[in-house]
Amino acid sequence: MSANIEFTKGSGIRLYTSHDEEYIDAVSGTFNLALGYSHPEVVEVLQKQVKDLIHVSSSFTGDLAADVLNSILEHAPQGITDGWMRDIIGSTANEGAVKIANKFNGKNEVISLSLSHHGQTLFATNISGNAFRRKSFSNTMQSQHAVVPAPYCYRCPFSAKYPNCGYLCAEAVYDYVEYGSSDHVSCMIMEPILGNGGNIVPPAGYFERIKQICEELDIVLISDEVQTGIGRTGYMFASEHFDMEPDIITLAKGLGGIGIPTAAILYKPEFAVLEKWEHSYTSGGNLLSLGAAKKTMEIVSREGFLQNVRDNGIVLGNLLNGLKEKFGHFIGDVRGMGYMWGLEIVDKDGAPDVKLTNRIIDNALTDHKLILRGSRYGFGNVVKVRPALTATVDDIEEICGRLDKIFSQVKTVTHASYSL
Repeated sequence: MSANIEFTKGSGIRLYTSHDEEYIDAVSGTFNLALGYSHPEVVEVLQKQVKDLIHVSSSFTGDLAADVLNSILEHAPQGITDGWMRDIIGSTANEGAVKIANKFNGKNEVISLSLSHHGQTLFATNISGNAFRRKSFSNTMQSQHAVVPAPYCYRCPFSAKYPNCGYLCAEAVYDYVEYGSSDHVSCMIMEPILGNGGNIVPPAGYFERIKQICEELDIVLISDEVQTGIGRTGYMFASEHFDMEPDIITLAKGLGGIGIPTAAILYKPEFAVLEKWEHSYTSGGNLLSLGAAKKTMEIVSREGFLQNVRDNGIVLGNLLNGLKEKFGHFIGDVRGMGYMWGLEIVDKDGAPDVKLTNRIIDNALTDHKLILRGSRYGFGNVVKVRPALTATVDDIEEICGRLDKIFSQVKTVTHASYSL
């Protein structure tokens, strides 16, 4: 993505340069603009807060933090009744969730999924399933961590076929606990939909099996909803839609509405084990973050808001699948729900085509003023489409219309490889 473009204002899903050039952001910034750019209601709250008081120690914001937390917990899955609001980013929220699990059971090993992304601090990078992030820092990472296969049906690592696969990817947890662990597995952290790893949507029944395994092996189940939470999938919490039944949930990104950093950890009451000084940050639970989160929850909770995301998400999915039918020689798979979709780009043999993926994204920006993102920070082969939750059907049609023009420029060259 070009760093030479300077945006000076934004509204909804659109960004504008100083020369009034209009771009469409089809990915909500870095998936953190649940309400798009400059949502007037959130802006009004922030303007008033900036004028009145920007910062005060979290020692004095407890009542406001509790109020915001309660507004989130009202919509949480059954059994999730408590929480923590001393984070501002997903990385530290996920670290906090692991701290809670470790203190709760006195163990220290973490299991995650291949292709998973749980943050970019040293610890969060270490427990993620994307090895490319750790290559330069292997000598600084010491925590106990194991990766098991993701429920990636399109490229099943076992070459099995759902639904007759026996959930081999889930059963791999048993193998690690039995043969690879030191009998100190504390928790398993997983995204309901693997976001950065390629918008991987687990098949029906997968989470039910995972929950059974975690209960049998006494493993705390953490749902990383940094990307999927607060309506991204058309449901307030994707973990509830998938019947994941986690013990702990982490939130960030969309919780701030228009890009204000804020995060939360939610959990069942028995996991309220941390002391304030064990997980707290200078800007955690600050006044701007709390104000943005409270207004965002109010807006997303309004009658019809999430239903609209679900309904429009079906339209978006249908249009993207229509593009797959038209350009099936390089779009291998389309998967997602709500406003969280991915298109897997492949070569003539069906293998991941990372080069073409990045060319599509670059061409979208330079020639069509459409902002897209790819999986695995440019190392992956999935084009992600995730507009703000406020995007209309007209917006969705415009995004897909531009995608159609972009894909139409993909020409077949020698030996059926592709270029733009």
